[in-house]
Amino acid sequence: MRIAIAAIGRMKQGPERELVSRYLDRARAAGKPLALTGFDILEFAESRAATADSRKADEGATLRSALPEGIRIALDERGKTIGSAAFATQLARWRDDGRPAVSFVIGGADGLDPAFVQEADLTLSFSPLTWPHQLVRIMLAEQLYRTTTILSGHPYHRE
Repeated sequence: MRIAIAAIGRMKQGPERELVSRYLDRARAAGKPLALTGFDILEFAESRAATADSRKADEGATLRSALPEGIRIALDERGKTIGSAAFATQLARWRDDGRPAVSFVIGGADGLDPAFVQEADLTLSFSPLTWPHQLVRIMLAEQLYRTTTILSGHPYHRE
């Protein structure tokens, strides 16, 4: 099953990008024996529309047309919170059910299009706090790596 992080906005070079890359490289290596592949970053330009609602609608349309077929998870502070073990278990279920891909979607500065969030298979929150997009990518990349360690029985994750 392919894993992708889709984000509105491009992350600049620097320590944040390096940290995301480090966790995703680890996830790629640990995920291969688990039939978890890809761990790709898909970046899309922010809309230049005049209003926040128009920007979110444009960005939602871009995401819909570009994401692979499969599970779509919207990251939103109003979403469901789950622990790392439950997160790993859910990804393993989708993989075992033969789902071709899982895309984790991070919106632009205005957030995600409400229609896109409604269409998502799951809306996930890392916290009710608002996080900078760079930190969300880092936290998601780390959780994806953590998932591979949980599923493989590696001692990285401790309960």
